[in-house]
Amino acid sequence: MDKSPENPEEDTVSLKSNGEKSSNGSAKLGMLQSFRTSIRRVAEKSLLSSGRKGSKVTTADESRLQVPPSPSLSADSPVMSPLKTIGGLFQSTQDNQSDIDAQKGKSLSRSKTDPNISAFGDSLIKKGASIRRSLTFRKNRSTRGQLITVSEGSAEDRKEERQEEEEEDEEVREEMEESYTLPEIPHTPLSVMQINKLIEMEVLEEAHLNLLALRHEFQQQQARCGEDSPMELAKKEKDLNLLYSELRNKINAIVRDSNSLPSRNKGLLVPVARIIQEEESRVEEPGGLQGGWMETWREAVGEGVKVKVESIHLECKDQNASWLAVHLGLLGKAIVEDLEKVKRELRWSYPPSFSVFSTYVRSYHKVVGQHLKKLEPQVTELKDLHILLDWIINRYRSERIMGSVSLQPDMKDESVALQLEDDLLKQLKDKYCCRVKEDMRSSLDRLIQLENEEFWAHSRIPEKDDDGFFNSQVHMDVWTKVKGNIVNTRLIDAQLEQEVISCCLIELKEFPKRFETEFRHLCSAVRPQPLWTQYHITYINSFTALQEHMDVYKDTSPQEVRAFRKEAECLIIRLIQELEEQFKEEVKPYLRRMMTRKWLTNDEDFKQLSSRTETLSQHCALMRPPYVQGFADRMHHHVVREYIGQLMKSNYSCKNRKHEKAASKMRVQCGQLRDLFDDMKSSCEWLHAVGDDLSGLIGQKNKADIKNYLQPLVEHYPDFSRKHLVAVLYFRGLVRGREHQLILQRLTELKKKLGSGDRNQVLFGDMQVTINTDCLSNLSCCPTTSATWRTMSR
Repeated sequence: MDKSPENPEEDTVSLKSNGEKSSNGSAKLGMLQSFRTSIRRVAEKSLLSSGRKGSKVTTADESRLQVPPSPSLSADSPVMSPLKTIGGLFQSTQDNQSDIDAQKGKSLSRSKTDPNISAFGDSLIKKGASIRRSLTFRKNRSTRGQLITVSEGSAEDRKEERQEEEEEDEEVREEMEESYTLPEIPHTPLSVMQINKLIEMEVLEEAHLNLLALRHEFQQQQARCGEDSPMELAKKEKDLNLLYSELRNKINAIVRDSNSLPSRNKGLLVPVARIIQEEESRVEEPGGLQGGWMETWREAVGEGVKVKVESIHLECKDQNASWLAVHLGLLGKAIVEDLEKVKRELRWSYPPSFSVFSTYVRSYHKVVGQHLKKLEPQVTELKDLHILLDWIINRYRSERIMGSVSLQPDMKDESVALQLEDDLLKQLKDKYCCRVKEDMRSSLDRLIQLENEEFWAHSRIPEKDDDGFFNSQVHMDVWTKVKGNIVNTRLIDAQLEQEVISCCLIELKEFPKRFETEFRHLCSAVRPQPLWTQYHITYINSFTALQEHMDVYKDTSPQEVRAFRKEAECLIIRLIQELEEQFKEEVKPYLRRMMTRKWLTNDEDFKQLSSRTETLSQHCALMRPPYVQGFADRMHHHVVREYIGQLMKSNYSCKNRKHEKAASKMRVQCGQLRDLFDDMKSSCEWLHAVGDDLSGLIGQKNKADIKNYLQPLVEHYPDFSRKHLVAVLYFRGLVRGREHQLILQRLTELKKKLGSGDRNQVLFGDMQVTINTDCLSNLSCCPTTSATWRTMSR
């Protein structure tokens, strides 16, 4: 490019070199040739791969007719940088020498206003022709001067091809050296427009060398001008900033796309790395950009990772219920594939100090964490929260992704944990626990509905289990739900498992009351049919079993287990009490007619009592321990007490030796009741003797012998008092006389002698005693009336 004779001072800017540079020019030329020769190895490998099956090979004549390729080539173009970079890679040593000599012998011109681009373009076309001649020469050697179109091979051939390429790649890969020799900086830089064009066309090495020359000019002028900065110096500084910004942006774009388009950018990464190294070493010199180039490179890597992550297919959750699982599966696969490319290809284009693999791993940790933060508001269902938490805590660091065998041993010293923002993991865990509680409540309500639909609404008889007990699936359904939540959470995290156990038990605490409310409301129509009793026994069994199921968590959540057990036990007790009250109401009219004139002559009431008790015994056989034992004991005690208690009401007094028949009947009936409650597994054996003891008193022919049969009764039932004895004697027909008083005196002696006995076994103590008026009138005629009356209540 010639200087203009009209404006020599405006068009020509020379880079003044030191004398040392001119004397050592030949040495630096040798270093430049060595640098380009090292790069040529990589370019030759790229060229060899371009002539493989499936590509079109053209002759030299055809290549000369082609226009030099655009700077923005497609990803599968074999040659990406058509000018200085490729020319430097493939020109012969003589071409390099002649270019350098020409560069030394002739200074390049720059215009302040409109650069002469046409001459620069002609120069680029000439260099492009030289590149094409070099390429054609190599291709002609392989094709022997013929235009060959290679047809696409079979799938097996392509697979073999890829394997061969990978084997060849393994053979030529060598770690890029940390140290390098900077090619000679031009004496006179190209114009701003020309440098910018080189950057646009990705001829980065040439552009950077000219930028360094321009920067050197600026530094020399700044040193001459000192603090007085003329407009020319300010304009040059502005040009430097603009060009450096363009170069940095271009480098960022190349680095960002390097893993998405490795075949396009792989050849550009070597000069990119050297430019970054050089600029890092000149960071303190004036004329450069603010901010570290290495940090900018890391940011570009992160941007590329972000583009990759955001490109993963994400379906709408309304269209696919498994949208999140599919997305995370694709994301994990993309991460592994991307890091495999970094390990296999990209890292060889950088010096070791760049720590390429580690940088990409850390970028994925950060970018994926940010991506999951954006996904979090969309993740609302329990199953999706489970999938997301499991992916974060387990799958991401497992052999499926970061622990993949294909990434070893490079991952050995790397962290495998995601970099999550703003306590995202805690938010997800809290959200998960809330959803567990909501899901638990919904499931429990649904179980009540199912129970109504299957049984209550159709008055269906409850089923029996293998042990012959009434059984409902409610407790199994609840346990299965709770256990499922806990087991699934255990696969994610042990600490989260503890929280889920607590959440399930807290929600389960309210279940007994809700179940009872719905049961009473929906089953009110069946009361007091036998089915009502069967339902009560069924749910006594079910909630008893549910208590046992939940007891397995008492070590991990003791407080919550106790709270649930309390509510469940309260429900069981209320159900049992209702059964007891129902039975008491059923047998009340029959017990009330015991020890009367009708009872003495008619067995119908006792038969009804016996029948109801036998039905109760059958129901008890369908009730599970441990509550059945207490239920049977209480019913046994109630029947015996009410049966004997009729004696204390003084409704009837036997006359004309009817006391013998009454005593015999009492003994027989008490024996029948004893057998019924034995079948119910009642543990109140101490009640068995009362029938025989009272029958012995009532049935004595001789009044004088009655006092001799008092001791067994007092021994067995210490709460038997004088008022009870008076009522028994009244039923016997003995209401007055000396023998009556002697019998009472004998009772007083025995109670003093035997003491109070076992206070836990109370039969007579809470019996209501009614004193007959005839007895009172008779007592007033006796000499010991006042003393006797004072002790009647003892």
